[in-house]
Amino acid sequence: MSSNTPWVFCTHNDHKLQEVSAILGQQVEFRSLRDIQWQAAIPEPYDTLEENAATKAQTVAQQTGFPCFAEDTGLFVEALQGQPGVYTARYAGEEATAEQNNAKLLDALQGCELRAAYFKTVIALVMKDRVHTFTGICQGRIATQLSGQKGFGYDPLFIPEGSEITFADMTAEAKQAISHRGKAFEQLKQFLQQEFA
Repeated sequence: MSSNTPWVFCTHNDHKLQEVSAILGQQVEFRSLRDIQWQAAIPEPYDTLEENAATKAQTVAQQTGFPCFAEDTGLFVEALQGQPGVYTARYAGEEATAEQNNAKLLDALQGCELRAAYFKTVIALVMKDRVHTFTGICQGRIATQLSGQKGFGYDPLFIPEGSEITFADMTAEAKQAISHRGKAFEQLKQFLQQEFA
């Protein structure tokens, strides 16, 4: 893909930047919020991943004039009526760490045999005043204890469907091949390649 205009991925999260860089490869070049020295907080006030992702991308696009894409990801646990959902990153509080979020989830599911869950990623791309969305879902279940040192967030607890190990036990390549984020960004990659073919 070739474009003289900078593309911005609306995140400060280094883990997400690494994953997305590996998925999009050299064909899609982008900058992070840190690269463009974006410091302002971006609101995520909505009850859906779609609205939150679109708001992030539109906010940055309006201020910079650059094409922007943002993602919002949620973990939806069946036994918890879909929680933590849109509050996945701040399940244990606004400034919660991954360790605190994982501990709260394990506590909430203590003694529960129903551990089905899924990850969902929604990407919103704002380009030429239009919003395009791409969605990736990964079904799985919540482990009874933490396992693995790779990945980030809830990866030490999430066992994807068809596997016996957590995301945190997998190589980055193995995770990307089946993950929610990998599926969504692969759709984005294909869209951009067609758009700039």
